[in-house]
Amino acid sequence: MTSKELAEMMQRSPADCHKALVREYGRYVYAIVYNKLRSCGTNEDVEECVSDVFADIFMKCDIDISAEGDVKYLISTVAKRKAIDSFRSLTARAAHMTEADDDDMKELVSDFSVDEQVDRSELRRMLLDKIAELGEPDSTILIQKYYYNRNSKEIARSVSMTAMAVRTRCSRAMDKLRAKLVESGMNV
Repeated sequence: MTSKELAEMMQRSPADCHKALVREYGRYVYAIVYNKLRSCGTNEDVEECVSDVFADIFMKCDIDISAEGDVKYLISTVAKRKAIDSFRSLTARAAHMTEADDDDMKELVSDFSVDEQVDRSELRRMLLDKIAELGEPDSTILIQKYYYNRNSKEIARSVSMTAMAVRTRCSRAMDKLRAKLVESGMNV
């Protein structure tokens, strides 16, 4: 599209001119902007910069009707300059945010480890499976005692046994559980 064609189209219908310009040069502008911003910006940053390029072209640039040349050079110059401005802005913002984030992160540092958490979850699941294999009332007694911290008297009421019987069952159930865990390869 030449500058003369662009100027004539602008006289007839500015909206059609804008659509034609974006249709013809949109990918070209996107490629220029993307190459400048790909290391520091998101897709939204690239798209915003492309929009800014076309906005600048439509609002600020006077097309010289006397020139018969292609407007591609004008568009590429505006795109490069706008992309460089965006690059500077994004990197400055990222540097500022990094400094602020470092200070904030010092407060948020914890001992949380995903690997350890997964290992613990897996261990708990295996342990609960082995406890369930013991059957009733042994599994209920162990869960009540070690997961809910209930004493023998409280457990005895819930399973209709004496406190002495609960202590005896608990001791035997622990021995069975140890054997099952060793059988499955867990060191206890």
